[in-house]
Amino acid sequence: MEAVPVAFSLGVVVVTRTVVTTWVLIALFALVAWLSTRRLRIDPGPWQTAVEGVVATIDEAIDALLPDRPGALLPFVGTLWLFIGVANLSGIVPGVSAPTGDLSTTAALAVLVFVSTHWFGIRSEGLGEYLSHYLKPNPVMLPFHVVSEISRTVALAVRLFGNVMSLETAALLVLLVAGLFAPVPVLMLHVVEAVVQAYIFGMLALVYISGGIHSQREVRRKRTGEVP
Repeated sequence: MEAVPVAFSLGVVVVTRTVVTTWVLIALFALVAWLSTRRLRIDPGPWQTAVEGVVATIDEAIDALLPDRPGALLPFVGTLWLFIGVANLSGIVPGVSAPTGDLSTTAALAVLVFVSTHWFGIRSEGLGEYLSHYLKPNPVMLPFHVVSEISRTVALAVRLFGNVMSLETAALLVLLVAGLFAPVPVLMLHVVEAVVQAYIFGMLALVYISGGIHSQREVRRKRTGEVP
């Protein structure tokens, strides 16, 4: 059994099956996005209605945490939700392993959330103002803030990886033991768990970004007595 599922090599560059699956998913997302938006109508058909429903649902979830910035976060958080959900579900396809069952993929996603948290925070508050919250309420807290940022990023990556990997392993074991008697219940469990894990990851990302944006806003409100 291969320690690393290698798809092919380009000289010294090794391309794993996880990377290939991710490329395929990206291509499918690009194709679906193009097909869904090239002929938008005021009177939408079933497919446009479904797409608009998905976008509206994500927009409402963002608006619940950040009512003044749903439009700015929709592209990133929406793409994160949809990609992770479809990536989790790709494990249902015979012969395909979910990219999110690979720690390298979940680590990359967690790093994106880490960078985005600070990016949106700096854009909202300004570089100096944003960085100053790491020294509050006392400069002694700086190392603890740094450790907290790193640990939650690692936890975000490991949580998704562990849940998806354990889900696929459990499904495989059940199918090996029960054979054809249990595929439908296992399949439904896989679908539900895949969607739930995508939702949790996206909500945690949204909470982290919200915290970055509001890092100094709450301090200023307390200092000036401003009503939220």
